[in-house]
Amino acid sequence: MNRKWTLAMGMAATLAICAVVAGGAKAQSSGTPHAGPSAGSQAGERKAEEQFKNIQVLKGVPAEQIFPSMQFITASLGVECDFCHVQGAFEKDDKKTKQTARKMMEMMFVINKGNFEGHREVTCYSCHRGSAQPAGMPPVMTEEPKEALGGPKKPDSETKEYSGPSPGQLLEKYVQAVGGAAAVEKATSRVMKGTIEFGGKSLPIEIYAKDPDRRISFTHMPEGDNVTAFNGHEGWLVMTGHPLREMHGSDLDGAAMDADLHLATHLKPMFSEMRVRGTKKIGDLEAYVVVGQREGKPPIQLFFDEQSGLLVRLVRFGETALGQLPTQIDYGDYRDVGGVKIPYRWTLARPSGRFTIQVSEVKDNVPVDDAKFVKPPVPPEPPKPPAN
Repeated sequence: MNRKWTLAMGMAATLAICAVVAGGAKAQSSGTPHAGPSAGSQAGERKAEEQFKNIQVLKGVPAEQIFPSMQFITASLGVECDFCHVQGAFEKDDKKTKQTARKMMEMMFVINKGNFEGHREVTCYSCHRGSAQPAGMPPVMTEEPKEALGGPKKPDSETKEYSGPSPGQLLEKYVQAVGGAAAVEKATSRVMKGTIEFGGKSLPIEIYAKDPDRRISFTHMPEGDNVTAFNGHEGWLVMTGHPLREMHGSDLDGAAMDADLHLATHLKPMFSEMRVRGTKKIGDLEAYVVVGQREGKPPIQLFFDEQSGLLVRLVRFGETALGQLPTQIDYGDYRDVGGVKIPYRWTLARPSGRFTIQVSEVKDNVPVDDAKFVKPPVPPEPPKPPAN
């Protein structure tokens, strides 16, 4: 798995997040939160050792978490897959770094079990911070301090008692800011066209969404289209020259949310608990920070502009066996489409990279063929060579 493939697949997986607020605030008649795909529809119930060869430390971990866990390691150490693995034969133990990685994972589990009651407080990133070699001593000071050592410290703004709007009030203000639930209920489909910029390149992209809970995007690459899709039950990624990759776990959870055109009004019932964690400066804006807890899933952080009430940032987390992988989406350039304000620009950032989508054209309630959301057949695996 080279860097181009890793970055491209990470980009494709994150593209599914682009519609989180693009649908504005549209309420379903049932008023119930989007439930996403049923557990029985996911192939993630298999254990790692049942799907992959030579699993030792991560036995018992859901198979769907293995690739995200490897991504967590690459992001924490600033390396690529071949730092530990033999290309084309990932199960081999030929590299010493792979043996070391196993010992480090075991050490991390022991530390958390013995000191934090099994809670995952220490991770690979705690020591490595993006370097293959963890820092063993504090660095020397490379510039003059901004204030004298031992001088009075400014109070931490996050320790101030919060006395602002409640989470429910902020979510309601957001719904009203985008135009109100009644205005956006008219949208049953949405087609967006624009560009995606990453690595100094700008490429055309098309995004199609259709109620209920279907969405597909096409990034037009020189060698062919990259596709990210969700049909209400299954999600998949396609990159030219590579086989279709099915979504599982947090990717599937995210795709199910992103395909919901009514997500804004579903946010409140989606959470079992919400709290406001003060405010945070985002660019020139001051934003309220709302943390929403979900049953059995990682929390979501929402950042609402203090003045307009619009959602300017969303942070979500993907579970891995070693830690949580964050995805941050910053929204801007809100414009009116049929009486509803939607962001025309998204900047998406993950540990593996970042990119920006700028929409130039939006059409609501245009015909979108259901055939667009039909999952292509998965090619059968090549037969295994006979054993010698």
